Amino acid sequence: MGIKIKGFDKLQKQLKQLERNAKELEQTTSVSFAELFTDSFMKTHTSFDEMLDKSKFTVETSEDFKAIPDDEWDIYVKSNTEFNTWQDMIDQATEEYIVRKLDL
Repeated sequence: MGIKIKGFDKLQKQLKQLERNAKELEQTTSVSFAELFTDSFMKTHTSFDEMLDKSKFTVETSEDFKAIPDDEWDIYVKSNTEFNTWQDMIDQATEEYIVRKLDL
């Protein structure tokens, strides 16, 4: 009389898929702004377009965005999002991106 445990085949397939996803993620060298800051992320944590519209910064190009002084942007991010700094916001977006890519 033996005990039969079910589900190992499914688990093995899931682990293989996780491994493939991790290898693909490992090959990623850059991520676009849109991939990192998805609509879902922005709706959950802030409204970036609304944030920019309310800000004193004029952002029409990526160069405009890059020209914003980091310390001023950090202050603005802290007062208009749940994050303390722009880097905190980037870190959270990156974490969520990785979870999506790994399909966890």
